[in-house]
Amino acid sequence: MDSETPYASPRTVTDLADCYFYHTMDIPGHGLVHGEWDLREREASYLGHVELKGKRVLELGTASGHLCFAMERMGAEVVGYDLSDRQEWDIVPFAGVDVREHIARRKEHIRRLNNGFWFAHRAYRSAAKVVYGSVYEIPDGIGTFDVCTLGSILLHLRDPFLALQRATARVRDTVIVTDVISRPGLPAALQALFHGIESVTRIRLIRFLPSAARGAPLDTWWALTPSTIVEMVRVLGFTDTRVTYSRHRHGPREMPMFTVVGRRTGGAPEPADTPRA
Repeated sequence: MDSETPYASPRTVTDLADCYFYHTMDIPGHGLVHGEWDLREREASYLGHVELKGKRVLELGTASGHLCFAMERMGAEVVGYDLSDRQEWDIVPFAGVDVREHIARRKEHIRRLNNGFWFAHRAYRSAAKVVYGSVYEIPDGIGTFDVCTLGSILLHLRDPFLALQRATARVRDTVIVTDVISRPGLPAALQALFHGIESVTRIRLIRFLPSAARGAPLDTWWALTPSTIVEMVRVLGFTDTRVTYSRHRHGPREMPMFTVVGRRTGGAPEPADTPRA
């Protein structure tokens, strides 16, 4: 990124061994690469079946770009947003734990993840732009968007509501939040009052995951129920909401997930001084 634009300069990456792929992807001219998540053929359900053709989309947490390129194929103009190795992940500051080595490993991981994006970006001949930075400080120069997506990132953020607030301030119409369904640590007697995982997740709860006794996890903060996300986006003006459920491949497992779609029903944000594109 230079001083005149918030967008990152494209990288020419040719060494597949210097890349990390968060998503399993079939990259043109190179074939299949394997990642932690395989969203292929289920992208629409992951995104709550929102029509994206002709929309300008801000994708928070683009990672290796599978959803970015999928949304382009759906007809969207996409701006990906993510960390680079110049920023730090929200690490849990456990007392007495020296996290410097973990931070260094995480930065190297992010560098290779960014490389994976640019490797695929070139192969797909993508027109998507990318901005690197903190989700809490999204630059004004990127303008406003029709849609914002947050795919499995709120659980990794120290302040998920602030991230939502900063992102949705740039959104004219729709926010899409997808996350893993996690039973929120309810006592067994209380869980017995509910039937099925969807029923449990209708409770408005947020669970703090770090354990002082274990000193872990270092990079995951919260388990959030769909009802929690619904109320967050409603507070921010996206009062027309719906929740859908789907399953997606994570390694050998099928993970249950939820998607909250919120549509803005009040006034849209003031237009930025910069053009849309």
